[in-house]
Amino acid sequence: MSRAGIAIDPDRLMARIRKLGEIGALPGGGVCRLALTEEDRAGRDLLVGWMRELGLEVRIDAIGNIFGLRRGREEGPPVMTGSHIDTVRTGGLYDGALGVLAGLEIVETLDRAGIGTRHPLVIAAFTNEEGARFPPDMMGSLVHVGALALEDALATRGIDGETVGACLERIGYAGDAPVGRPEARAFVELHIEQGPVLEREGVTIGAVEGVQGISWQALSLRGRSAHAGATPMAMRRDAGLVAAEIAVFARRLAREIGGDQVATVGSLRLSPDLVNVVPERAELTVDLRHTDDLRLREAERRLSAFAAEAAAREGVEIAFRQLARFAPVAFDPAMVARVEATARRLGRSVRRMPSGAGHDAQIMARVCPTAMIFVPSVGGISHNVEEYTAPEDLAAGAEVLLELLLDLLEGEGA
Repeated sequence: MSRAGIAIDPDRLMARIRKLGEIGALPGGGVCRLALTEEDRAGRDLLVGWMRELGLEVRIDAIGNIFGLRRGREEGPPVMTGSHIDTVRTGGLYDGALGVLAGLEIVETLDRAGIGTRHPLVIAAFTNEEGARFPPDMMGSLVHVGALALEDALATRGIDGETVGACLERIGYAGDAPVGRPEARAFVELHIEQGPVLEREGVTIGAVEGVQGISWQALSLRGRSAHAGATPMAMRRDAGLVAAEIAVFARRLAREIGGDQVATVGSLRLSPDLVNVVPERAELTVDLRHTDDLRLREAERRLSAFAAEAAAREGVEIAFRQLARFAPVAFDPAMVARVEATARRLGRSVRRMPSGAGHDAQIMARVCPTAMIFVPSVGGISHNVEEYTAPEDLAAGAEVLLELLLDLLEGEGA
């Protein structure tokens, strides 16, 4: 229970998580709400409805970010919390949604207790955090802080050929609020860990110190289609072979660099995609991440050199396209310390840790003091329909968020 003598309602929080999870529901308990699809629209409609039921002033900006304002006794920049509600194609109930819906739970908790705050509070749901349909990820927060031009974001073409701008108009979330003028005293994001560390160590709360650097590349390979039986091996220009070599090298590269380095080939498509034809084209993506930007740059350099060499050996043309690039981010040390101290004050076990996944918080850190609160992911599983966090851990994270927000909402500074 917070120092104000109030506590969040875990059942109410869980009910909202489950209700949102019905939109885009998948067999096995997961969800698919790719950004700016009809499922995303329905999720947004539900969220905006809840915000208005709680008396929040809803503002939607030109990139579709949703902001719900609870006014304070004083005017001025708000304290912000939130995350996103879009998912990957095989998403779970908690990734992103927890951070937004915990914010609503805190608003309802304060309202029911009759507690006002000195500073305003904003609950944010940022557009296209996942980047699964439109690169880059964290698009909405990038536009919000002025790091990505609105016109460039709106012109972005997704994996299905649609543009962000056309989809925003179609689903009715091309808002009229201006972008690129962020005002916030602080930003705090509650999120599931999406990894195994907290569960493995028996710790309830992660005080996130920063976020790994991320590099996304798309590689296009063009060889020559040929008969699979009649073409000698030495005369082939096999785009599929080169793609496979790159995928295997990416795994080896991560092992060789070691430490926090990870590498993933998450998308691989061959053309003409026939059993008896040597592939003429291959399109693949490579996701590289590391907490050390120098190591990340080394991984990028070595991957590019290997891919170019492998393509040349096979007589295959290669083209590289950067989809996203974020340097590692360190969160405000004082804010990280506040998360840690708040968790201990509430009797929760806590450890400091980095985030292996990207989050809107790393973008908000450019404009205000920022922190993240992690809660355990069972089995370290996320971006998977089996993603699960125990209700008692969800509640523990929301309690830490409530206590920290109350401090920030009444304080002189962040």
